[in-house]
Amino acid sequence: MPRPTPARTPDDRPRRPGRPGRRGPRRRGGARPREGRQPTCRPTTEATHDPTATRGHGSPVAPYPEARHRKTSATPWADARIRAARAARSLAARRTPVSVALEDALGLVLTAPLTALTDLPSFDTSAMDGWAVAGPGPWAVRDEGVLAGQHGPAGLVDGEAVRIATGATIPPDTTAVLRSEHGRTDEKGRLHPGRDLQHGQDIRPRGQECRSGDQLLPAGAVVTPAVLGLAAAAGYDTLAAVPRPRVEVLVLGDELLTEGRPHDGLIRDALGPMLPPWLRAMGAEVVALRRLGDDAEALHQALTASAADLVVTTGGTAAGPVDHVHPTLRRLGAELLVDGVEVRPGHPMLLARLTEDRYLVGLPGNPLAAVSGLLTLAEPLLRTLAGRPAPEPYTLPLREAAHGHPHDTRLVPVVLRGDHAVPLHYNGPAMLRGIAAADALA
Repeated sequence: MPRPTPARTPDDRPRRPGRPGRRGPRRRGGARPREGRQPTCRPTTEATHDPTATRGHGSPVAPYPEARHRKTSATPWADARIRAARAARSLAARRTPVSVALEDALGLVLTAPLTALTDLPSFDTSAMDGWAVAGPGPWAVRDEGVLAGQHGPAGLVDGEAVRIATGATIPPDTTAVLRSEHGRTDEKGRLHPGRDLQHGQDIRPRGQECRSGDQLLPAGAVVTPAVLGLAAAAGYDTLAAVPRPRVEVLVLGDELLTEGRPHDGLIRDALGPMLPPWLRAMGAEVVALRRLGDDAEALHQALTASAADLVVTTGGTAAGPVDHVHPTLRRLGAELLVDGVEVRPGHPMLLARLTEDRYLVGLPGNPLAAVSGLLTLAEPLLRTLAGRPAPEPYTLPLREAAHGHPHDTRLVPVVLRGDHAVPLHYNGPAMLRGIAAADALA
């Protein structure tokens, strides 16, 4: 999308001091922003923009500061997506292909070309309901017919015809198939053509679509419903594919309810129901969803015990007294690949390498900010692990003005209307009303 002219929004107004905590200062109306404190926006220079070092695996790594007062440099939005994809490449290259039954292969990526195991069709078949005829008409019609699935029908002689169904095997010495609507029978039961008939008409010859051994699709193709149908037709029961990345979701926060209406300062958990299906749509296998509250030890144990390729946490990425993600990552000796992104909403998202084969994406706790983090960091990482190609970018003009940001990329829910995109309201970091109605994020 074209980047709109930057405009100051309520998110950019100077904030009044408030009580410290994981939510940051209170806003008008008592709502506490889940994203945590945001650094003062200022122009950056090459010398101060990204003080990162390369440590292990050739990926940029920002060392943890001894004291975390606030982030002094965040990663540009486009660069954060590139880092996430790059971080997953070494692991993706080591993943062993799996053999998957057709019914379980939707959305996976082929690791070997799909070659035909048989001719398609594997025998001459009728393309239409009608009559198989031999020689010129009129024809004497046999009493029996030929149905699909019937093996080895008797051959025809000139002047003879037999009723035939679509997909049935063509009898030997058949000249053509006369469609039902193009033939008529006289009082003697003889068949007459209603129009000229060409040799081979409405016969699908053996191997018309492919011959055994032909490559139907290359390695790297994404398995769609149509690919499943082609693979079945070509004789496959299983496919060799890149395994789905395994993801565990850890929902943090003592204030979250799992049912009923918000009350007494407690709010409903919107991310627990939303993230797993979104991750599955990105090609992941969600192996667990766990709610840990604001418990540093429980978070440490969960990260230590997890065998998932990617752990996704919600909330706790700021620097308040109950924001435990950064201290836990330091305790584990994790490598911080992205510590904050120049994007609104979702600024305090992060990406860390837990071990050589395991990653963590820390999402902000505000719902739309979490969606921003999911699409910024988790999507390119999971796409790379799954072997999927990057989506083709496209550009549409905005039909209405949208608020930008003085320095950061701003993501705005939009609906697509013909050759335009229309920005939606309710696009604050704590809101889901806009993204629920959206076709895309601009």
